[in-house]
Amino acid sequence: MKHSADSKFTQCLRGVAMALVASGAVAASVAYARPGDSLVLVQPKDLPQLARQGGVAMFLHQTVDARTLLYVEHEQGAGLDVLDVTDPSHIKGEGSAQLDAAGAFDFVSALGEQAELIRFRQSEENAVLDLHKERAPTLNTVHGLTLQGQIMPLGGDGFAVSAPVAADAHPTRDYQVVATGNAQQLQRVFDVKQVRAQVANQDTGTTFLLTDNGLYLIRRPAVEMALQFRENSNAN
Repeated sequence: MKHSADSKFTQCLRGVAMALVASGAVAASVAYARPGDSLVLVQPKDLPQLARQGGVAMFLHQTVDARTLLYVEHEQGAGLDVLDVTDPSHIKGEGSAQLDAAGAFDFVSALGEQAELIRFRQSEENAVLDLHKERAPTLNTVHGLTLQGQIMPLGGDGFAVSAPVAADAHPTRDYQVVATGNAQQLQRVFDVKQVRAQVANQDTGTTFLLTDNGLYLIRRPAVEMALQFRENSNAN
């Protein structure tokens, strides 16, 4: 009975695959589907050469010209393969880039439209992947950054790293703030000690850090100007 059911399932599976091929949806070697599913499984051999090797980690990046790129880390952080996955039915290889990395790393979060925050797995140190040259990204080290705690992205203008929470009734965190507008700013790390609370205003891009010594503001003038422009336009 089970053999008969399996045989019918196999025949049905083949029928679905053949129907997909006949309709021109996929190549015969690509289609793997089950009855009732609207899925197509594409094998590595049916993708560009850059997609046919293992990797360490990957992330999707939306470009300023509305394309979607997939970056695949390999060789323990030594290289990145770039794939254009804007159209899933036509994946295209965009090239490979070599990185001066200290080892394997994970992608943490986007820093605006042309940078990605990463964290090395062994040392737990942070760095910035510069994506201004999409096919040839570069890795920039953040000098002076010593904390390895929670990451707080500050839009496209930087990020803050906090120390682990102290085990007491009123926990505080130390922060280090890094601006990522250009490579030179990566040399500047600003310390904010004993932060007890934080809030952010998404409209103005402002982050407020409350400490025993007072209130710290992390401003983003470009966001403030954009808000002011929108308000002036609406007023007119």
